[in-house]
Amino acid sequence: MARAATPAASCAPRLLRAALLLLLLVAAGRPSTAAPVLSELRCQCFQALQGVHLKNIQSVKVTSPGPYCDQTEVIATLKNGQEACLNPTAPMVKKMIDKMLNK
Repeated sequence: MARAATPAASCAPRLLRAALLLLLLVAAGRPSTAAPVLSELRCQCFQALQGVHLKNIQSVKVTSPGPYCDQTEVIATLKNGQEACLNPTAPMVKKMIDKMLNK
């Protein structure tokens, strides 16, 4: 004897699928503290300046080559808050780094 499908019984699989999809979307949207941020897994500098006037620089960060970026990167934080990538092979940038290391 075949049973007739009730409206509530046919709605249950759709409701379950919708709930699972919502749960998946919420879980995928939350950042994990254990996983590195995607922007850290590549080089930060794509275009580098030959130099910036020293009076405009607040701080400088030098990043050595590593597994995710095969080039040395010099990132200067300017006094106006912007960041600028500097060419590590430029003579002015080399002098600036030497001065910072010898302080």
